[in-house]
Amino acid sequence: MSRRREKLANEDVCSECGSSNIIHDEDSGEIICGNCGLVITESTINKGPEWRAFTQSEKESRSRVGVPLSFSVHDKGLTTMIGRVGRDAFGRKIPLKTKLQMLRLRKWQIRSRVHSSVDRNLAQAMAELDRLTDKLHIPPPIKEKAAVIYRKALDKGLVRGRSISAIAAASLYAACRTTQTPRTLRELAQHSPIDKKDIARCYRLLLRELSLQMPIPAAQLRVPKIASKVGVGEKTQQRAVEILREAERLKTTAGKDPMGLAAAALYIACVMNDEKRTQKMIADAAGVTEVTIRNRYKGLKEALKLEI
Repeated sequence: MSRRREKLANEDVCSECGSSNIIHDEDSGEIICGNCGLVITESTINKGPEWRAFTQSEKESRSRVGVPLSFSVHDKGLTTMIGRVGRDAFGRKIPLKTKLQMLRLRKWQIRSRVHSSVDRNLAQAMAELDRLTDKLHIPPPIKEKAAVIYRKALDKGLVRGRSISAIAAASLYAACRTTQTPRTLRELAQHSPIDKKDIARCYRLLLRELSLQMPIPAAQLRVPKIASKVGVGEKTQQRAVEILREAERLKTTAGKDPMGLAAAALYIACVMNDEKRTQKMIADAAGVTEVTIRNRYKGLKEALKLEI
């Protein structure tokens, strides 16, 4: 064992010049020093697969491993599923008696996956997370983060006595806030069976009990979302982002709603670039009132001394 450790240590450092610039050449199977060119080891073992794949579909079809662990699945994807295939590995038809036996095994296997109260709770919560992320078009990494937050809340006993759907929605909102993903409580409440007030209460509970640190929301990240709804061009979006960056540099955005600031900056950019978009159109897309846009418009215009 000690010889093997010495060998591995020697491969990381060149024995000739003492350099740590080591090159692993997979084509020739050699480990070479990048400074003096000494061949430290030759005929190394290739630990990769014996097959090659040139496309993603080929890689998936030839791979013999399962999907990676996922926190958004109640059992993390570790259990095996018995399928409904009517043929065996050689392509021969399975006899009726064996087929019925496999169906019975499949039924009991599904039942055994969810046998405790915690598993049932997680199964219901992950199904709700799947539905919400699908409705709100939220990417998988943020869904995974929301699942981790929910699991922490479940371990701390925060779900007991409260609605599973409310904690799941609050976890998703917390994940969106942590990753600066522009999703509002109002949007979550529209697709959730829980009221906005209850989701906000559960969100504050998660912040307090799990000690979650939320970054300051950036108004620039809200611009593309509003612009896509009203059909604004890329140059106008860039102008709106520049306006918001200058306003942040002058420290005039503190304490103001980022969605309202983004909507006002986009309206100013539309006026400057001669794109005809009314305040009502932008207000409806941003989910704010026209009065908010007018107030933020005046504040940005005075702070940046814009001539419109």
